[in-house]
Amino acid sequence: MAHVQQNAAPAPFTPAPKKSTGGLSPQRERLVKQLILDRLGDSLEVTELAQACALSRSHFSRAFKCSTGLSPQDWIRQQRVALAKQLIQCTDMSLTQISLECGFCDQAHFCHIFTRSEGINPFAWRCQFVRGTSLSSKRSQARPAPTELCVHP
Repeated sequence: MAHVQQNAAPAPFTPAPKKSTGGLSPQRERLVKQLILDRLGDSLEVTELAQACALSRSHFSRAFKCSTGLSPQDWIRQQRVALAKQLIQCTDMSLTQISLECGFCDQAHFCHIFTRSEGINPFAWRCQFVRGTSLSSKRSQARPAPTELCVHP
């Protein structure tokens, strides 16, 4: 009886994996990411990025998200927070200076975006980093110098 049930059950349908289509070409993706990184401290408009790729704003936004998994605005925010974290770790710049350097309109907006991204405000993040640095340097003198930790743009 078990033999009959095994033969009677239809084979499960497994569709062939679809190729991802609709994204930016590798050249356009590199171009727009480099444009963003080069101008991270400036005001960036999606329309401007779309024009650099010779695409409409809506097509560019869909293609960018398809290629990166993030909207252009979210990718820009992610890069700005990453730069801010680097500046917090590697410089003694004020949070106001860092916010402007990273392209945020003001410190309040920077703090809001940073906190939403990292789950902690930038001042507390800096204190945590400094405290972690001083604690680990007391434990081990083999720790690299702070300049070795920093990758400067």
